Amino acid sequence: MIYTSDRNGRITGNDSLQDRFLTRLYGSRTGRFLLKPLVSPAVSCFMGKILDSRISAGIVPAFIKNTGIDMRDYEPAEYISYNDFFTRKIREGARVLNPDTEAFVSPCDSRLSVYPIDQHSAVKIKHTAYTAESLLRNKVLAERFEGGYLWLYRLCVDDYHRYIYIDDGEESRHIRIPGVLHTVNPVANDVYPIYKENTREYSLLRSRHFGTVLMMEVGALMVGKIENHSESSSVKRGQEKGNFAFGGSTIILMTQKDKVLPDQDILKNSRRGIETRVHLGEKTGYCPQ
Repeated sequence: MIYTSDRNGRITGNDSLQDRFLTRLYGSRTGRFLLKPLVSPAVSCFMGKILDSRISAGIVPAFIKNTGIDMRDYEPAEYISYNDFFTRKIREGARVLNPDTEAFVSPCDSRLSVYPIDQHSAVKIKHTAYTAESLLRNKVLAERFEGGYLWLYRLCVDDYHRYIYIDDGEESRHIRIPGVLHTVNPVANDVYPIYKENTREYSLLRSRHFGTVLMMEVGALMVGKIENHSESSSVKRGQEKGNFAFGGSTIILMTQKDKVLPDQDILKNSRRGIETRVHLGEKTGYCPQ
């Protein structure tokens, strides 16, 4: 069972058909054997071509109905494919960027968990131990985030899959780390260290208010495309950074020691293994005084 809290403290449990299927798939030897071809980039590329085709637009109405997406939040459009729908743009005013420039905002609609990074750059996500070095494949860079926080924003298939910059600043070049494409559903993390196995891409933001922030996009099952926009060294808070193609996916931010503190409700929920529902532009942390 996956538990999620809103910002008012209301907790709901999700035991969907998809979650039960993934639990069986990742929880059995036979299921894990069947997974091997499914998580390959080649399969994701093939599925991407199908979901880019005009015929795939036919499944959009059923998907909207089954997931309960409120289409009033999005710009009116005639979708020519499923991926065209999946990367839809939100209506102006449907998401509000917190006006306080010292508020650490969510880059996306997601379910957020926050984890401390210890003095050895180790971080425990759910029940799986990671190190910042294993995620980045860069020991020197990982050491810069010791004593800080890892912010894990998990996007589901019904979320808005575009994301923004969380502050003004100067962005570095993008580093891409090739890998496989496991689902980012928490049940997979209990079996595989998915965040250091999945395809991912990161850059550094030398931000105006929060020190150096590492921004990482993680691909997931059937998500072969992490579509970051053209690199520009100078970026603005609230500016669109990019989008994912079909499927669930994850954004990871790393912040340095004493530069950002998570809001107490998010920190408390994370310690209890509960994700917090947040929206793009919403305050999730703050600069310590």
